[in-house]
Amino acid sequence: MLESNTNGAVVGLCRRSLVKDWNTIVTIYQHGFRRAIRALQAIGPTDRTAYYNVLVMKSDDPVAALETVQRLTEERPALYDAIARVAPAQFMFDFQSSQEFTKLAESFLLGFVPKLVGRSFHVRLHRRGSKLDLRTSEAEHVFDDFIVAATVKLGAPARITFAEPDAVIVIDTVDDRAGVAMWTREDLLRHRLLRPD
Repeated sequence: MLESNTNGAVVGLCRRSLVKDWNTIVTIYQHGFRRAIRALQAIGPTDRTAYYNVLVMKSDDPVAALETVQRLTEERPALYDAIARVAPAQFMFDFQSSQEFTKLAESFLLGFVPKLVGRSFHVRLHRRGSKLDLRTSEAEHVFDDFIVAATVKLGAPARITFAEPDAVIVIDTVDDRAGVAMWTREDLLRHRLLRPD
């Protein structure tokens, strides 16, 4: 299906391809769907998912897309009232089982470890879909422990905290695709729509 955005450009909304190729998740407040999807389609390809008030986007630069959405919400307060969260991914991967999900997620988490040595953090998992036969809280605990153990090897363990951490690592899934990102305290203050918790 094709639709035109507010600039008259054609935006592809092919559910099969986009849902499989997203790099940003946007969650919507109840009653904000139409306002949000119109605005997001003007930024880039956006589509519904099978999950209530969850949209996916594809952009060349997910952080730039986040900044554009944030600017629009500052210009249009009604749009800010429609969008609950924008979750751009820094890394993406596909998985077929809980074991593969855990293994691949940990491989990306290793890239964050040098920045977490001696600092405070926690991991948040937002999962949509039934492919994972592990509980969200258990998976978060596994990833928290994985990062602490990896930082111990570098000489200064990271600390798990939920009160003003130095960083939050966020993993979002839609069915068998996952996105991973790490946001510092400064990022969270600058980008009010990230809302990882």
